[in-house]
Amino acid sequence: GSKPLMAALVCPTCTDAEEVQRISLLQPDDFHHHLRDGKPLVDTVSAAAKQFGRAIVMPNLVPPVTTLDDARAYKERICSALTEAGVPSGRFEPMMTLYLTETTTPEEIKRAAQSGYVKAVKLYPAGATTNSASGVTDYAKVYDAMGAMAQYGLPLCVHGEVTDPSVDIFDRERVFVKNRLPELLQQAPGLKVILEHMTTREAVEFVASAGPNVAGTITPQHLLANRNVMLAGGIKPHWYCLPILKTEDDRQALLTSIRDGCPRVFLGTDSAPHAVGKKESACGCAGVYSAHAALELYAEAFEEAGALDKLEAFASRNGANFYGLTPHSHRVTLERTPWCVPDVLPFGDEMIVPLYAGRTLNWKLRDGD
Repeated sequence: GSKPLMAALVCPTCTDAEEVQRISLLQPDDFHHHLRDGKPLVDTVSAAAKQFGRAIVMPNLVPPVTTLDDARAYKERICSALTEAGVPSGRFEPMMTLYLTETTTPEEIKRAAQSGYVKAVKLYPAGATTNSASGVTDYAKVYDAMGAMAQYGLPLCVHGEVTDPSVDIFDRERVFVKNRLPELLQQAPGLKVILEHMTTREAVEFVASAGPNVAGTITPQHLLANRNVMLAGGIKPHWYCLPILKTEDDRQALLTSIRDGCPRVFLGTDSAPHAVGKKESACGCAGVYSAHAALELYAEAFEEAGALDKLEAFASRNGANFYGLTPHSHRVTLERTPWCVPDVLPFGDEMIVPLYAGRTLNWKLRDGD
């Protein structure tokens, strides 16, 4: 017989993926986002605000956001860009972070925690990724600051890769998870730690088996692609990011993770725009830009995993719960409406090539929700 109308429209528990034509979600948040600075801010905040209600804003500017004063000034620039982009007041909240250095003091952590707008601190191993030169080399020098984070309830977001040049780039996350991460957790009991942009089987298995204070984020690109996509048949610089794309076995482990629905695994796009010339170069920058279609890209991956019913928790609840925030109450809608991603998008005075440029996505976020 004919299917009930509602089942055909909004059916988060359907087993037959073909039935789902529309997905209703509580407004999602992004717990890992690079908005950059200067002229491109108007473009990046506009894209982020169309997709998300809040975003954890990464601090790896030049110079980095290392103090509360830096974070306040950056937040003001973001808010000015939101106004310039015509984003309604209250539509999007930038949640600021501090860049952890070996000179970060417990007093600065206390001030940041009490500010109300700094929501986390970011740990970059020195040299691990874009603008990470000011990051950590001697971990003993950040233990006092980590203790203060635990005391004042400020989570630590970790770029989980070792930077030892003798470790293969495809193994840097695995080695960090095995050797460095347990040590960090031991140093500051009770500290909330987020293993950002997980890319390996080892990372998702570590988080799944860890305690309630350990979480992980996953990007759309690591769910959708393995390293063959970037390296086979010619190098594709717009798929190059750090942590680098891994094996198909690792990707399948990430898909299994979202299927399993661990409440401590949630959305962090790591959307990281670089102008075309910085990507298409003899020494191209690491970073994938996904803010233009983040939810659509995740829906694509969750559908492949047969886990559309798990998308709302991943995108809208788990991160807020882990950070001690209230999930949003209003909803957004994704519709099965194939559309072609533009080849390029504006980025200040330059252009960026977005993830899935020139390709068709099956899901579209409905405007005006």
